[in-house]
Amino acid sequence: MAKLFDLMQDRARVTESIRAFMDKFDSAEMGAEDKAQLAKMEAEFDGLNGKIMAEQKQLDRERLMGEESDKGAPQAKNAVREMFAKALSGDPQHMTAYKNELKLTTDAAAGYLTAPVEFVQDLIKGLDDILFMRQISKVVGPIGAAQSLGFPVRTTGAADATWVSEITTAPEEATVQYGRREFKPNKMAKLIKMSRTLIQHAPMAEGVVLEEMRLRIANGAENAYLNGNGTAQPLGIFVANANGINTDRDVSTGNTDTTVTFDGLQEAKYALKQQYQRNASWVMHRDLCKMIAKIKDGEGQYAWQGSMVAGQPDRLLGHPVYMSEFAPNTYTTGRYAAVIGDFKNGYWICDADGVNVQVLRELYAPTNQIGYIVDYFGDGAPVLPEAFARVKLT
Repeated sequence: MAKLFDLMQDRARVTESIRAFMDKFDSAEMGAEDKAQLAKMEAEFDGLNGKIMAEQKQLDRERLMGEESDKGAPQAKNAVREMFAKALSGDPQHMTAYKNELKLTTDAAAGYLTAPVEFVQDLIKGLDDILFMRQISKVVGPIGAAQSLGFPVRTTGAADATWVSEITTAPEEATVQYGRREFKPNKMAKLIKMSRTLIQHAPMAEGVVLEEMRLRIANGAENAYLNGNGTAQPLGIFVANANGINTDRDVSTGNTDTTVTFDGLQEAKYALKQQYQRNASWVMHRDLCKMIAKIKDGEGQYAWQGSMVAGQPDRLLGHPVYMSEFAPNTYTTGRYAAVIGDFKNGYWICDADGVNVQVLRELYAPTNQIGYIVDYFGDGAPVLPEAFARVKLT
């Protein structure tokens, strides 16, 4: 925690140095030496931003591992979960015992294991804690045994109520329309290879495997929630799609073909109705954060406010900013740069019940490793386009 605070202080110091340096020039042209000095400070800012993101994720992982260790004490474990933990070692005897206990019909020789409910719950909870999109969005479901899970979605809003006399019949609602949004158990799979020695000797082998699964699933899910095309995977916020956020929610006014401007950010924010602004958040790449940290309004005030509190995001125009390495960072004509929106109302994430694990005991034996193929099932999509505005370059 102290390291994270120190990094935040260092970033604040560099930010002030950059701003003070740029204030000296204002409208004057920088020389080559000055540009090089500015580039050096910007690189330091960018490096600190990356370290802050990494340190925050590491603290989240360590906290989760601590919770797992507490819950994983032998006296607290139920028999099924303890058998599952032993089966993860790849030992055929333990794997067969686990399958017999659960009366599974999957092929024991092939190493297929269906994770117990408690393991899946811990996996999902860990995703909630380390994946910002699950924190700011609405998580619905689970899908369960169904082929899909449907939710009614309002496609056309109702007309406002009107004032009438005491004896006048209330006007009938005729404009509101509802559609249906389906969430399907799309499959995400990942092969994880881990040291056989580590798994056999770690006091919490299950926790080690669980944490690695969380990390891999979280990265794949975050990428899909931002960039997925909606076909056998979630639909992302940076993908123009009539079933998600269409091009009519793109805002480019005020921006250039290479730069996001203060006016462009304001245009995006106020493209949202007031009820969505209250809970709105920004999502963008840290490269854009570096660009925006230097932007001033007409009064000379900076739009960017760097956080000095661990676990609290930076803010832009009064709204929290969530940085993602999967957000766009190519700033050229017609490209997307950021999204602002009320994710809690506008983006839904749905999990399926099961997580399957295949243990590959022999395949990687020459390198003293055990392979784990983990299958996660879930979906996600924007359900309310008007809750979002997408920043676009001209």
